[in-house]
Amino acid sequence: MTTPGVDDAVQEKPEKEPVTERRLHPITPLRRAWAPVAVVIGWAVHDPDQTQRQLTRLTTTTLLIALAVIVPAAALYGFLTWWFTHFAVTDTELRIRTGLLFRRTAHIRLERIQAIDVTQPLLARVAGVAKLRLDVVGTDKKDELAFLGEREARALRAELLARAAGFAPETAHEVGEAPARELLHTPPRDLALSLVLTGATWGSLVAALVVPPLLWMATQSAWTVLATALPLLGAAGASSVGRFVSEYDWTVGESPDGLRIDHGLLDRSHETVPPGRVQTVRIVEPLLWRRRGWVRVELDVAGSSNSVLVPVAPREVAEAVVARVLPGVTVPPLSALVRPPRRAGRCVPVWWRGYGLAVTDSVFAARQGLLRRTLALVPHAKVQSVRLTQGPWERLWRVADVHVDTGANKTVTARLRDAQEAAELLKAQAERSRTGRKGARPDRWMV
Repeated sequence: MTTPGVDDAVQEKPEKEPVTERRLHPITPLRRAWAPVAVVIGWAVHDPDQTQRQLTRLTTTTLLIALAVIVPAAALYGFLTWWFTHFAVTDTELRIRTGLLFRRTAHIRLERIQAIDVTQPLLARVAGVAKLRLDVVGTDKKDELAFLGEREARALRAELLARAAGFAPETAHEVGEAPARELLHTPPRDLALSLVLTGATWGSLVAALVVPPLLWMATQSAWTVLATALPLLGAAGASSVGRFVSEYDWTVGESPDGLRIDHGLLDRSHETVPPGRVQTVRIVEPLLWRRRGWVRVELDVAGSSNSVLVPVAPREVAEAVVARVLPGVTVPPLSALVRPPRRAGRCVPVWWRGYGLAVTDSVFAARQGLLRRTLALVPHAKVQSVRLTQGPWERLWRVADVHVDTGANKTVTARLRDAQEAAELLKAQAERSRTGRKGARPDRWMV
């Protein structure tokens, strides 16, 4: 016996459309073909003496035969890994299927995506391809799609963000990338001058020039000098040339899906600061920057590696950008920061003058540092826990530290506050955090 209308309803129910899987750009095998070659190079570097002995035993014919085997094997490996890598976008998730011998399928739910960055290393820019890197809530390692055509990468990014925002699959393709309004652009001249005026740059350079000669006079060992000089030179280069190359042409724009950051001289990066995911903003003011009124703005973003918002800018411009990333938050002026009591100098001589605290209706602001001032801003809604600590020496002088923990596993500390003030601050901050979360912005795209 059949129920009237049931068969008709089953027949009328539309079948679910099959998921269309796509492959990466055909240039991807060239990137992956380096893996077998890297293994051989790694073995040679690990035991150079054994490698040299083996090479002296090989004849020209043997070397040619080895190359004739290794090169096609590397090419075949690259091709097969590309052939067995697919990705697909469904109504609810992004699937990435990889693996030649051992299969792995990553199911990335669209509502868990909090940022999608488009990066282009130098060779990728020449080839016209790009890499998509995805920040997903609850994961430390970024999933990536490398490589896609540049247009395809940007279109896929826009589609994923549109679907994550709740657009229907049939209209997500038409949404496209949301327009951006430029908020800040860092001139290369200002960036170069700021690096020259940074103490870390000169400190690394002086150490690289002074320490190796002293070691040579003490040990007369070239290996010891090289083992020390190379890391010091690398640190000096990373803090000066490396930062200039990485932060070149820094541009911050505002769009419905968050603040967009474009930068890079050789490798271009197109990053996004997710809305509602910023836990802490730090305004850094090195000593030699104060005459020019420059500051640097750094971020703590939950589940993301984005850490720089503004590499260098006038304070007024930087505070305007901070107001966009933390809506409703006003940076407290220096006059509003209250120092610890004078007896705190018994715990931390001299440097206690660099500590300060200001609590407004929207933010917990703590400052530290005399030569390199850092003002940390934590919106009340982002505070996960509040702690009070007091060592024996601090108890003697009736001061205490108040620690504010955020969702990015970071802590902002108000140092050496009066003990009674710290106890009252502990209770009041817990209440501000509870009420602040009720009016917090949703951690969603394009909301």
